[in-house]
Amino acid sequence: MSSNSLVSEPSMAQPKASPKALRPSRWLTPLLVHAVLGSYTLLAIAPVVLVVMNSFKGSQAIFQQPYSLPVGANFDPVGYTTVFEQTAIFRYLGNSLMVTLGSILLILLFGAMTAFGLTEYRFRGRGFLTLYALIGLMIPIRLATVSILKLMVTLNLQDTIWSLIMVYSAQGLPMAIFVLSQYMRQVPTDLKDAARLDGANEYQVFWLVLPLMRPALATLAIFVMLPIWNDLWFPLVLAPGEASRTLTLGAQQFLGQFQTDWSALLAMLTLAIAPVLVLYLIFSRQLIRGLTAGTVKG
Repeated sequence: MSSNSLVSEPSMAQPKASPKALRPSRWLTPLLVHAVLGSYTLLAIAPVVLVVMNSFKGSQAIFQQPYSLPVGANFDPVGYTTVFEQTAIFRYLGNSLMVTLGSILLILLFGAMTAFGLTEYRFRGRGFLTLYALIGLMIPIRLATVSILKLMVTLNLQDTIWSLIMVYSAQGLPMAIFVLSQYMRQVPTDLKDAARLDGANEYQVFWLVLPLMRPALATLAIFVMLPIWNDLWFPLVLAPGEASRTLTLGAQQFLGQFQTDWSALLAMLTLAIAPVLVLYLIFSRQLIRGLTAGTVKG
């Protein structure tokens, strides 16, 4: 064996690097995606964390050390003491829950029924009704505040939570019809036809289809819940009284023209955040399923 072959054998045994492995896009793209998502997460969570942290401080510590943890000398639950002693916090919380849950129930029920009718039946004017229902997505309901207030006064519903439930239900129906119509078309037609052959009427077919749309219903419930729970405009206009005051409107009493009780205000906002987080944790799995439905073929 020659000396040249002995020298060349080790070089032949070395594997060549794949061109794909050397491409920067294989590691750079995921890195950039995670960096953007991480930055957005920090921007979304940071204000909530600051509100919760400063709710356990006094007014002086809030302005002097807003980014410090509420430990040691900075810890002061005076804001929560003020909220529980000077406000009907449980009444406000109950009103907000009744308004939010009642509106969501009506939105899901009537939205699903309307979506079922528009997608299941063929009749003259179906396209016009669909377009009419979706106009609500383009026209803000607050433009009709004066007319809505006059209507509630005529119906003797001013300063009641029922006025808020009616307004929020009308506000959320266009989105419900749009979202649920898309999911309703994905329900197998054979399932509905088999139920009809077994003697089921249309109402029974609807209640048979409805459980199959749980991911869509949970996703829609969360999306319509947030603007209802956080709304200040309609509670201030339609139900400003003490008996019908919501949690968001109740927090406004700590905002004064010349003086603001920041400790109590942040404590009130923290208490308003808690139910939303609990409901999100309950429906988070259904939310993820609803958002990813239809993205995978097969």
